[in-house]
Amino acid sequence: MPVSASTPIELVDAVYANLPGNVQIARDRLQRPLTLTEKILVNHLSDPENQSLERGESYADFHPDRVAMQDATAQMALLQFMTAGLDEAAVPSTVHCDHLIQAKVGAQIDLGVAVDTNKEVYDFLRSVSAKYGIGFWGPGSGIIHQVVLENYAFPGGMMIGTDSHTPNAGGLGMVAIGVGGADAVDVMTGFAWNVKWPKVIGVKLTGTLSDWSAPKDVILEVARQLTVKGGTGAIVEYYGPGADSISATGKGTICNMGAEIGATTSLFGYDTNMSEYLKATGREAIADAADKVADHLRPDDGAMYDQIIEIDLDELKPLINGPHTPDLAHKVGAGVGEAARANDWPLVPSAALIGSCTNSSYEDITRAASIARQAAAKGLTSKIDLMITPGSEQTRATIERDGLLADLEAIGATVLANACGPCIGQWSRPEAVTGQINTIVTSYNRNFPKRNDGSANTLAFVTSPDTVMAIALSGRLDFDPTTDTITAPDGTEVSLDAPVGQILPDAGYDPGEDTFTAPPADGSTVEVQVSPTSDRLQLLEPFEPAPRDAYNGLPVLVKAQGKFTTDHISMAGPWLKFRGHLENISGNLYLGAVNAFSKGDGSGYEVGYGKNQLTGETQTFPEIAKEYHEAGQPWVVIGDENMGEGSSREHAAMEPRFRLGLVAIARSFARIHETNLKKQGMVPLTFADAADYDKIDEDDRINVLTLPPVPGENVKCQIVKPGGTTIDFEAKHTFSPEQVEWFEAGSALNIIRQKSAN
Repeated sequence: MPVSASTPIELVDAVYANLPGNVQIARDRLQRPLTLTEKILVNHLSDPENQSLERGESYADFHPDRVAMQDATAQMALLQFMTAGLDEAAVPSTVHCDHLIQAKVGAQIDLGVAVDTNKEVYDFLRSVSAKYGIGFWGPGSGIIHQVVLENYAFPGGMMIGTDSHTPNAGGLGMVAIGVGGADAVDVMTGFAWNVKWPKVIGVKLTGTLSDWSAPKDVILEVARQLTVKGGTGAIVEYYGPGADSISATGKGTICNMGAEIGATTSLFGYDTNMSEYLKATGREAIADAADKVADHLRPDDGAMYDQIIEIDLDELKPLINGPHTPDLAHKVGAGVGEAARANDWPLVPSAALIGSCTNSSYEDITRAASIARQAAAKGLTSKIDLMITPGSEQTRATIERDGLLADLEAIGATVLANACGPCIGQWSRPEAVTGQINTIVTSYNRNFPKRNDGSANTLAFVTSPDTVMAIALSGRLDFDPTTDTITAPDGTEVSLDAPVGQILPDAGYDPGEDTFTAPPADGSTVEVQVSPTSDRLQLLEPFEPAPRDAYNGLPVLVKAQGKFTTDHISMAGPWLKFRGHLENISGNLYLGAVNAFSKGDGSGYEVGYGKNQLTGETQTFPEIAKEYHEAGQPWVVIGDENMGEGSSREHAAMEPRFRLGLVAIARSFARIHETNLKKQGMVPLTFADAADYDKIDEDDRINVLTLPPVPGENVKCQIVKPGGTTIDFEAKHTFSPEQVEWFEAGSALNIIRQKSAN
């Protein structure tokens, strides 16, 4: 099917044609009402009649409708796809250039610098897309998830995307799952995508949001209750009368940040708000088609959930979460103020930022602009740096036409490019700010240390755009817009009225500049060139399977303590430029890891440093990994709870595999990272007894004894002490029979190569 700038109605019709029959198959088999999650998943199964449907246990084969890739992860995904030996992608796929644009001055200058600086990468992505029948959204088109919501998402569909915030499309009732590039290659080559049948967490919403409460507060409250790993292995399904009161883009905000609770994805049932959004974005035919099967695009009455959370939107108050983790919730005003004073967090923020894929819709900007207008009328301006990121070129053009950008600029805001920017660390800030402890407030989704500007001194808080705007105008982290006042230049005390938003533009959306390039009908003559001397791009060599004896005597490269997110494993920011060059980006491996061990003198290691077991020297982890690699010494990495939380970046699995990492043992894993490790041929294990983590010392070696992993059986391991004594322990795993084949072959991609060759 040709790839265009929107989802063709023929694709949607084909999905809906099978929906009633497959839903009935599932009802007959399960003998109970169905969740919306189950309806969509069953409709995308390879074998709806025979596939085991046991939640949290069965591995299932799916055929998603499409694939979306952002430019930072697309490089490695497409470098892998190039080795599969196919002429074109088997499903509609798109590349979106949003991650490589650094925020520094403002939209036009920053975009121009990015186009020049990243020319080699953009040329590669443009040409490889043309060759393999992939749609290409160029730099400036907007953030992948906003573009997908505006053009490709549809109720009842299923997609995967090489970014952890792909679930944003759940705002239009789509099962949209963030994955690593190797998973994308599975689908793009036409093979089934294998993943564990998820549990389903129900979030029942009643009441209606009002005043200063916003959709962002819903997911901040869910994060408070479930924590950063409470959604692992589950899809979160929102339902109830309160769900129908939230706009489609507001639903997208909630689903987007479901990644922060570890959820596989999140979604809402089809309703009038979704229908109106589809029509406003030029997809009337899809809305009409959805209306005809609407009963199948909502959960059945009496649907069974594994866990239910109830939130009364009438009672929900504005929240602000952080720093360091998105589940540390405080009430706006006195709540965060008390915590700040107790922890010496600066109460005067250094910056306020509105936008990102989470909160950059027309509705978000109209609410922020309504606050800006009343502030300007009373002589107020932002007391701190205030930056605005439009989510897409369509949103930017529309809010500029409707005067909203002017409203924001009137109070001192700087408008950034239609890109991820500071949300993913693409933010150039002066050392005078980052060199000392400072706080920032954002409407983003993630707030790990170093996440936004590369500085551990920056303490980031996430909240709604409305609250960000109020804090910017007051210049206080502990400002409560529902009760506090701001002193105007004339000495009067100003109270801010609650924001007023507009869900959809009265004059319709302005598409702005056309930034989409469709692939040619025949891409066979397109040349894709990768220079052997490039420091940005590097062709891939297959990972070979390791001999069994390689899994004995493994030194511990890293034993991480506490948070061990993908940002700790393979940080973004300035390293994004190497996302297409595996050897170069391996220079950041584990640079953010906090070493659980102490030096010989009892002092702690600096972050990112450890002991080289071959030389006894203290070095950075990437330096040690490189020396182990060059010496042919495989190794093991030890993680704490929820290892790999955060981004979908498969570099966090490819880098250790490239440097001869064979095994990762943790107290628990985040879903995407665990899968990515398996895909690349590593063995992710969890301690059967979490206390065994504490038994591993710096100079120990690890033996992994019972390989390959046998589904349903623990793996037997040993800790070998320097004197030769051993401590036996067992580790759990989640390998399915198919995933054991990945291990045996050296990687999942090697299996695809074999199948494609045959």
